[in-house]
Amino acid sequence: MSPPILSINNGNSPAVSSDAYLSKFRNSKVESSKPFASVTMEVTMEDEKPFNFLQILFDGIIAGGTAGVVVESVLYPIDTIKTRLQAARVGSKIQWKGLYSGLAGNLAGVLPASAVFVGVYEPTKQKLLKVFPENLSAFAHLTAGAIGGAASSLIRVPTEVVKQRMQTGQFASAPDAVRLIVAKEGFKGLFAGYSSFLLRDLPFDAIQFCLYEQLRIGYKIAARRELSDPENAVIGAFAGAITGAITTPLDVLKTRLMVQGSGAKYKGLISCAQTIVREEGPAVLLKGIGPRVLWIGIGGSIFFGVLEKTKQLLSDHHSTKSLKSESSKVK
Repeated sequence: MSPPILSINNGNSPAVSSDAYLSKFRNSKVESSKPFASVTMEVTMEDEKPFNFLQILFDGIIAGGTAGVVVESVLYPIDTIKTRLQAARVGSKIQWKGLYSGLAGNLAGVLPASAVFVGVYEPTKQKLLKVFPENLSAFAHLTAGAIGGAASSLIRVPTEVVKQRMQTGQFASAPDAVRLIVAKEGFKGLFAGYSSFLLRDLPFDAIQFCLYEQLRIGYKIAARRELSDPENAVIGAFAGAITGAITTPLDVLKTRLMVQGSGAKYKGLISCAQTIVREEGPAVLLKGIGPRVLWIGIGGSIFFGVLEKTKQLLSDHHSTKSLKSESSKVK
């Protein structure tokens, strides 16, 4: 998952702002003629807070890492079933044992990958929101999602390769998987299917985060209030499920390339797609769509819910710290 993602900070801290122009939402007015969800803000200079890159970066790292570990731990068995369905040839039986195989090793990669993704996404998004016109905020979210995905791919791909090899029973432990993959296939074996991973995950990250952000903006405009934790979770589930379904064929190709090993039946992305369609039929490109949509839908709910809650806690912490600092200066 990319898997597997942000929140309004009530004016407390720029590190947890979903969109800079949403910080004074109650003073906004809707411009319905624009193609994407947007609001026109009436913000005075004293209300605007400086762009604190390091705080946004570190808060994103903490929130992203926390959310990634929680969602991966909870939904790992569904991901294992999805991987085995996609890796199995027609007529093969699916192994239902060891659904948590490779979890520990995967978490070791998911934590830094999720941290890097959100850590890059948040400051990039906020900078782009200042560059793009207000009615094109969706493009800021799309671009930031793709950039965050590209940055985290250097960690996510080796993690995914090891995880999926273990899920399909090729290795018993993550260290053995890494050692044997490098011994048989070289270091590049850890990046098997890298092009297909980028082809799947960059659009996935961009679409999922854009959907999530735009839905939240629209919902906040309609509700004219801050969103609750359950509402954020539902929006995250919806965005994840839709994106998961759309990108399933790319996920199948990525899985086949990653689990094939040194045999290298598929020479590349196009070769993989052509071979699967020719030998197994085009319907195979949708294998595992049920578990994938379920996994990413629920995962999106948990991920964004935990992400928003963590960022809110960080925002409250920064606000309390700031108030104490100002109080001590007054004294």
